[in-house]
Amino acid sequence: MKLRDVISIMLNRKWLAVIPFLVFAAVARAETAPEFSAVFTAGQDGYHTYRIPAMVVTTNGTVLAFCEGRKKGRGDSGDIDTLLKRSTDGGKTWSAQQLIWSDDENTCGNPTPVVDRTTGIIWLLMCWNSGTINEKQISAKAVRQGRRVFICHSADDGLTWTKPEEITASVKEPGWGWYATGPVNGIQLERGEHRGRLVIPANHSESSGKEGTNTVSRSHVIYSDDHGKTWRIGGIEDKKTNESTVAELSNGDLMQNMRSYHNRNQRVVATSKDGGASWSPIRFDATLVEPVCQGSLFRYSWPDDAGKSRLLFANPASLKREKLTVRLSYDEGATWAVSKLLHEGPAAYSCLTRLPDQSIGCLFECGDKTAYETITLARIPLIWMENAATAAP
Repeated sequence: MKLRDVISIMLNRKWLAVIPFLVFAAVARAETAPEFSAVFTAGQDGYHTYRIPAMVVTTNGTVLAFCEGRKKGRGDSGDIDTLLKRSTDGGKTWSAQQLIWSDDENTCGNPTPVVDRTTGIIWLLMCWNSGTINEKQISAKAVRQGRRVFICHSADDGLTWTKPEEITASVKEPGWGWYATGPVNGIQLERGEHRGRLVIPANHSESSGKEGTNTVSRSHVIYSDDHGKTWRIGGIEDKKTNESTVAELSNGDLMQNMRSYHNRNQRVVATSKDGGASWSPIRFDATLVEPVCQGSLFRYSWPDDAGKSRLLFANPASLKREKLTVRLSYDEGATWAVSKLLHEGPAAYSCLTRLPDQSIGCLFECGDKTAYETITLARIPLIWMENAATAAP
């Protein structure tokens, strides 16, 4: 029997039944794998570097991606603008870049958006400082004018924005030096007696000693109970906490997950039973390894939403800024059952959301040689996230 006859028999009798299954499996894998697209790319559209991503989905299903556009360099000080891109198809394509706030060569950044789902208004909190000074000088209060806090809003799905208005006196104590909103999204509480409250994670520095030589950082929150009209300072966290992210738990408590300066390369966590007005002592989460960097905590679903409570967390899960990883908890952040590696190489800040098609959106800084080459959106199917076969090592 010739070889072609053998092949013909195999195809007719056995492999013809197998081929459709193999094709289906390959298609299924492709359909359930994360999709990646660069939203902001360094060197394009007039900016040296794009940093500090934040993302929300409006009540109309529009995805808003915010960031800082750094004009002349990668550094945290100097000529920095607040920028936006919009997507009306779930993050597949994006609008042209939109300038929300610029002030000559000064720093206008730390965009921290929150959607009021009662009114549909998107509130955006930001920080300002002179472009000629840096964080170290501001923290030590070595300059006359330090960080100031501003807010603007959009009532048309992010197409237009009001002029930023200053709210520093309401949300910053006179003795604080450095101040930063976010950087990540805020939340609106959905349960309990504080339902409807808008909560923004933030951080600040306190200094003492000669010329402010003893400086410590602390996380805190600010909140509004009147749909963004007025804001006040909430609870203040323990020392050595910094950039933070907040989620609501199923029992109505809040969880604040924080960057830590305790020299343990672990995230720290605290909870609040009064809508963020006060916080428990911090605890270390040994699972959430960090290189001292920002992270993102986000509630994807409630226990009565498809039967599972799902909290998501993203950060560079390493001792350096690399390995952007998304984790999933089914028990309100007590443990992290699933861990998925999105980007093996350099990576840094991130922001999570639930996209209109129910996939997970992770907007994060990443690149091949440095973490600051792009701000990229990963569109992650939930089925892939919950598939143990694709778990990170």
